[in-house]
Formats: sequence, C-alpha cells, structure tokens
Amino acid sequence: MTDSTSTGANGSAGSGGGPALSPANQAVVQLTRKDFVSDQDVRWCPGCGDYSILAQTQKVMPDFGYPRENIVFVSGIGCSGRLPYYMNTYGFHTIHGRAPTLATGLKAARPDLMVWVITGDGDALSIGGNHVLHSMRRNVDIKLIMFNNRIYGLTKGQASPTSELGKVTKSTPAGTIDNPIMPLSVALAAEATFIARSVDTHTEHLQDTLTRAGWHKGSAFVEVLQNCNIFNDGAWRSFTDREVRDDRMLVLEHGKPMIFGKNHDKGIRLRGMHPEVVELGNGVSEEDLLVHDETAEDPYLAFMLSRMFYPDFPVPVGVIRRVERAAHDQLMVEQIASATAQRGEGDLAKLLNSGETWTVA
Repeated sequence: MTDSTSTGANGSAGSGGGPALSPANQAVVQLTRKDFVSDQDVRWCPGCGDYSILAQTQKVMPDFGYPRENIVFVSGIGCSGRLPYYMNTYGFHTIHGRAPTLATGLKAARPDLMVWVITGDGDALSIGGNHVLHSMRRNVDIKLIMFNNRIYGLTKGQASPTSELGKVTKSTPAGTIDNPIMPLSVALAAEATFIARSVDTHTEHLQDTLTRAGWHKGSAFVEVLQNCNIFNDGAWRSFTDREVRDDRMLVLEHGKPMIFGKNHDKGIRLRGMHPEVVELGNGVSEEDLLVHDETAEDPYLAFMLSRMFYPDFPVPVGVIRRVERAAHDQLMVEQIASATAQRGEGDLAKLLNSGETWTVA
C-alpha cells in the first residue's frame, strides 16, 4: 500500500472507523493540484502518454472535495501500475489483473472512500477480463481508467488484446491472427453505468471526462487512447493528431446532433439499422442527423458508437453512456441493515458453532 498523506483535521489518515469523510457529510476540503503530487520521481519513458494522464488526474482531483486520506488509487501490473506512487493519496499496487477485485473489497468495507482503478489494455482485458466484467455488472462505485496503447509496454512490446489484426510484435513476428477486443463494447455488455473515451494528448477533453467519471455514482469505465512512443509509437495518430482530428473524430455532446469536420459540415445519420457518414447540404440538414443521448436506458445507440472506428467512421470521444442505478456498496449497506433489523446483531461464536460441526479428537 502506498501512502504519502499526513493526518489531517478529520482524524487519522485511513482510519477504519468513524463517519464517512466525503462531501456528503463534511465541509468541502480546499486543495490544489500540488496537494496531489507525491514526492516520488515519476519514472516513465520520456514522451510517454502516461505523463499527461497523471497530470490531468492531479488537476481534477481537488474539484471533488474529498480529503486525500479518503481517496485511494488501485492499480495492477504494467506501466500504468506506477500511477498510485505519484498520487499523494492512499493507494494499492496490486497483482496482474486483480485491481478491480481489490477495489471492490475496499469499497465494500469503506463505502465512504473515493476509489479509482488504474489499468492498461493488457492488464484489464486479458488476465483481468473477468474481474473487470464483474466489477462493472455489480455497479461497484469505482472509476476505472484504462490506458489503451494497443501493446504490452512494460514487458517490451508484445501484442495485447487491443492490438490490431496483423500487428507485428515480438510475440507475433508474422502478425497477430487475433481480432482486437472493443473495450467500450465490453463495458456496455458488462452493464457499466458510465462509459467514456478520451485521448492522452487532448488535455482539456481528458480533464472533463475524468471529472464527469469522478462525480458518477456507480461503475465508471473510461478508455484513454494513450501513446507508447517506445514500443507502439503513433498507435492512434492517424486520427488524433491536431492536423486531422477534426475530420476523423466525433466529439459527443449530450442532446446535440452528431456533427464533425473542420468546417462542421459532416454528420452521422442512421440508415436502417446502420450509421452512415453524410455531408450537410444538398438536402441533408442537422435535423436528419442522430442526436446523442448519453442517458438512454437502452444501450443500442451507445453500442453502435462503441463499434464506430476509423477509417470507416470518425472515432467517437466523450461520454458514450451515463445511467443511474443503485451502486453495489449502497445495496450492501441496505441489505445488512435490513438483516440486522430482522434478526438482531450477529454472534460470530454462535454462527461458527451452528449447523453441522465435528470435534476431532
């Protein structure tokens, strides 16, 4: 467990008991970005996209009003796993793929904490696949940020679950024969209640996306398209670079038509059951375009967006879906309270000696 916090006015840092120290029942804590910068040297390769993700995370954390001792960053294995060391909060650097599991247990035991999970495409979608699925379907109140660079970076450049078909890597010298997984589609299938995508170099958009994920109550899944300039440089550059992104990316805005293009002259229209790219004018107007609804209870529009990708479509970024459901920790607290009201306080010794027991001589 990593920790750089000091004991504050609210009591001992990370104490196991006492009232919840969240904005719900405490005065908002006034902090700045500097308060979330730890004393550890940041050690990623020069030019890595992780630097930007870390910087934007540190910038938005003061907005939530939580004291640092009530914020926890949990990571798995991979380059992204270093991030908890660089946040001046509590944190866990866990084992490969199991960060959501640790986060689920932590949130169950301490529902007052703000819990973030930091993971990569390999960590989350290979060995950690089932753990991600079940944390999402349970609607555990965690904010899972997945760094997607389409490669295994820490282990020096093997194909990952998101590597494109035919990708030549150290583990696939003749090109991978596996189709890549679609992370947002997986999150939708797992019933995550907040799903979004952003880009490491689009700093303002990334800040806004992280802020919205942080305020969401329930399972938040954010895919950040991130560059590994050592082992997979330019993985997303064909549509994220400043010179081309206006024409190759679709910035989603709730309640607004899906318009893109440097001159705002292109859009997405539904033709039958399939989306198509159209140019405005010549009989096509904004009224013909799809309007983004991130709060739609049915997932069909969100699933369509999760499958749109360059070069056939502009790549959607922003909040894909945001719905409200009871969070896992809330339901657990209510269930325990109901059981206690019906049966009284539990007796552990009585429980252990009940049912079928044996005495071994």
